[in-house]
Amino acid sequence: MDTSLPEPKLSTLYQELILDHYRRPRNKGSLEGPTHAVSLTNPLCGDEIDLQLRVDGDVIREARFIGRGCSISQASASMMTQLLKDKPVPQALALAERMTAMMHGDEAAARDKSLGDLRALAGVSKFPVRIKCALLPWNALTDAVKSS
Repeated sequence: MDTSLPEPKLSTLYQELILDHYRRPRNKGSLEGPTHAVSLTNPLCGDEIDLQLRVDGDVIREARFIGRGCSISQASASMMTQLLKDKPVPQALALAERMTAMMHGDEAAARDKSLGDLRALAGVSKFPVRIKCALLPWNALTDAVKSS
């Protein structure tokens, strides 16, 4: 008789990861002396992201955010800021493009290991109204680095 516990479903693990980033966000708070700062709001749901970056040359040395909103927008911001540390700006913009592709149902992007924990958000692509939530911090990143 097999008494082993059933394997948890991948979607359950992804939900737990999203909730962990929402409940215990990484890099949340103000950044002293940011070189780039952008505030964005999703008017459909009221999510807010204030993204602050410290860019040295062409490398993002630090990324922090202040935000309010749903678990998806806040977890996405938390995961994004972790991923951006010490990334060259062109690579950060490429990650933003991959994230956008994943949110629009690109299965290859959903398997792209360069997105790290963000792959947990791949299921959001099935809920069009939530895609803007997941992309809000990424849109802030793109606005911040392209406006400098």
